[in-house]
This record gives sequence, C-alpha cells and structure tokens, in this order.
Amino acid sequence: MRNSVWKDNPVTVTLVAIQVIIYLLMTLAVGSTNPAVLLRFGALQSAALQAGEWWRLITPVFVHIGFAHLLINSITLYFIGMYIEQLFGHWRLLIIYLGSAVVGNLMSAYWLPAGISAGASTGIFGLFGAFIMLGASFRENQALRMLSRQFLILVVLNIVTDLMVPGIDLAGHLGGFIGGFLLAYLVGAPRLGRVNVIERTLATLVLVAGILVLFIKVS
Repeated sequence: MRNSVWKDNPVTVTLVAIQVIIYLLMTLAVGSTNPAVLLRFGALQSAALQAGEWWRLITPVFVHIGFAHLLINSITLYFIGMYIEQLFGHWRLLIIYLGSAVVGNLMSAYWLPAGISAGASTGIFGLFGAFIMLGASFRENQALRMLSRQFLILVVLNIVTDLMVPGIDLAGHLGGFIGGFLLAYLVGAPRLGRVNVIERTLATLVLVAGILVLFIKVS
C-alpha cells in the first residue's frame, strides 16, 4: 500500500514530507510561531520581496505557523494532491501547485504589505482551482462535474470563513485559486483529453498579464 501511494503520487508525498520536515526544523529553532523564525525559513513579507528576495513567492508554502496549521494543510494537500496528480500527471501538478503559490503570494504581498504570511493554502487553493477547470472543460464527464461542484462549494465555504475569521490570508487564497484555475488551462490535462485552444490561449494571456501587473505593484 505504501509503495503504491509513493509510486502513484510521488510529488504529493514529497510536498507533504518537505513541509513536515521544515516544521520540525522550525520547532527546534525556538518555534514555528516566532516571527523571526518564520522569516528565516522563508515566510512571505512584502518588504523582503522589495529587497530582492523573490524566492519568498514559493517558500511560504512549506512554512507553517503552529502544528494545527501544518496538520490541516498536510491532510488537505495529501488528498486533493492525489486527485490532481492522477488527473494531470506528476509534473503538471508541481507546476500548478508552485505557480499558484506565486500568484497567491503576489496577491498577498499586494493586499497585506505589512503582514507575514505562510502556509500551503495558496498552493492548495490552486489545486482546487485546477479541479474546477476540469469540471468546466470536460463537462461530458459526469464524475468530474460532480466533484468539481463539490470542490467549488468547499472553496466558497472557505472564503466565507476567511471573511469572518481574523488573521486569514484571504488575498492569498483567492490569488492561489485563480492562479490554479488559469494554470490548469495552460498545462492542460492530456490524460483526460484536449483543452479548448481559445480558452487555453485566453487563460494564458490573463495569467501572464495578471502576474506582470502584480509584480509591478509589489515591486
């Protein structure tokens, strides 16, 4: 069973393992809720981006603030990641996940310039966005359409919760979701079929334009 999970979902398992290892290292270095430790291990801060530390657009997905944060994101990433990895393939999953993190963290840096942000949620919301894209592009697949609707409801409920609970990075979540939706069109899902060329082109143009605008705003 373990070999099967690793063989079928190596990227998902690796992503979860990395964030667990990072959490353990942070715990040993004073604690995962300490702002200085968070920044040292790669958390997002707008001022750091402006200082040229652009790698912080990716590293925050591996950094978590406390055990509960890590646990919830690890479980969610494990299950949605396996779905996406099976449907899109290994490397497409990685591109969608990390690309969504970049878009989400750019949004977060723009809307919350004074805060420190961390967590896999930007990438996870991107995977939700990718699944919504499948439901929109392959409407003849009833199973995909049903799951896509369920994930959309879950995303809406999460966003409503984000609005009511202080300290949640709503901008990062929305940015990740939109990024994942658009990236899914860009990379395609050849295991399922062809994506409409016009939709793919429009999604790519919107994605590139959005990233450029956010990059300029954050800089």
